[in-house]
Amino acid sequence: MKTLKISFVFLMLITNLYTMNAQKSSALNSTTEFADVPGRKIAYRSIGQGTPIILVNRFRGTLDTWDPLFLDKLADNYRVITFDYSGIGYSTGTLPTDLKEVAKDVKDLAAFLKIEKTIIMGWSYGGLVTQVATLLFDDLITQTVLLGTGPPGERVVPLGQAFLDAALKPVNDFDDEIVLFFEPSSEASKIEAKASHDRIAKRIDVSKIPSTMDVFQLYFQGSAGLAEDKDDFKGKLKTTKTPILIICGDNDISFAVENWYPLTQQLPTAQLIVLPQTGHAPHHQHVNLVVNYIHAFLENSK
Repeated sequence: MKTLKISFVFLMLITNLYTMNAQKSSALNSTTEFADVPGRKIAYRSIGQGTPIILVNRFRGTLDTWDPLFLDKLADNYRVITFDYSGIGYSTGTLPTDLKEVAKDVKDLAAFLKIEKTIIMGWSYGGLVTQVATLLFDDLITQTVLLGTGPPGERVVPLGQAFLDAALKPVNDFDDEIVLFFEPSSEASKIEAKASHDRIAKRIDVSKIPSTMDVFQLYFQGSAGLAEDKDDFKGKLKTTKTPILIICGDNDISFAVENWYPLTQQLPTAQLIVLPQTGHAPHHQHVNLVVNYIHAFLENSK
């Protein structure tokens, strides 16, 4: 009888330790898993507990290119799920050229994980995908966060040449990252760029980052389709009931914040925050501030 009691206590200790370790999973030690969905395998990682947030990535982004501090701070209050698009990074298949098809990665991943309701958050190109997903899958998506991105339709301010010069290199170095994602004229921004770069460098497989023009063109065709906007997603944004938070830097050479200004009085559920001396990655430069904005928005827009 005593042996049984000791065995039971030991089993409980092991169970508790396992649970604690699972709860302590972070962006740097989380396991890469694979969702078997029709025609491909979607690579994903999940950390934290609570309401799920599915993060949708930038041009050339992979599971490894999110700032781990940003993910960990989000995971203090939410279950944070990152994934690679079909055909990108660790996932199999091919990246579609129609953003409606790209958005299906979100729906298929949620179905695989048995998630019935989720928050969605998109950065840059991923912000375009996120808007499409929000408007197509309103039964799945409860709230939307957009980081460093623009609305559907033709741009008011075009893509900056400096962005193209750096973004299309097969491999980017730290100096490219400052131009692409931060504010080169701000010493404070450059300091945060180095800190973010060093955090990301702790877990990154550079070989998984798209580096060839044939893959770049897949991204460009999808973006061009939303710029043409035959499905009138811009019009649909004006009637959506989904709460939307938009966070931009004032020096975003990829998606200038000015592209949102003509719409600010026409989007009934959208809030726009512009951060000063900030580039294309506001959430990597101002980690705590952006996470706090996001948390406040999500808690007050349920």
